[in-house]
Amino acid sequence: MPRSDARRNYARILEVAEAEVAAHGADASLEQIARTAGVGSATVRRHFPSRRALLEAVFHGQVDALAAQARELAGAADPRAALLDWLAALTTYAATARGLATALVRDDTAAEHAHACSATMTAAGAPLVRRAAEAGVVGPEVTIADLIALVTGIVLATENHRDPAGEAHRLLALAVRGISPVG
Repeated sequence: MPRSDARRNYARILEVAEAEVAAHGADASLEQIARTAGVGSATVRRHFPSRRALLEAVFHGQVDALAAQARELAGAADPRAALLDWLAALTTYAATARGLATALVRDDTAAEHAHACSATMTAAGAPLVRRAAEAGVVGPEVTIADLIALVTGIVLATENHRDPAGEAHRLLALAVRGISPVG
């Protein structure tokens, strides 16, 4: 197959996958994605050898944007506000992008022990947590992995709520009062 056909197939598969994941979450049917994209399932698997690879591609742009936001906030004057702003942005996106929370869950059976979404968010958020700990606004035992797990759990618990993002933010606010009470 000429490279231009392969690039078109990749783009079409990704476009369809984004729509299917938005509609059905991380469990979107790979067979349905292939049918809708007008390609065979082998073509989907050639471009995306696993469901995880497909999800990472679907979420890549927004995950990179969240990472960029974390880098921008890393120098903010108020480390607590910077961390909470970033956690709120992560919560909003994870609650509205069906399947992202699943993509953020680490799979300890995977050879790499972490995948791109989780690794990117961990690397991006770690400086925010470190600055907040140095400022004494979160405990020294709080890690970015803890906070990503917290957001992921909240989003997974609220995904079937009538207002998933609103409920996720409400629960995050409750958790934040426990992690970093305003003093």
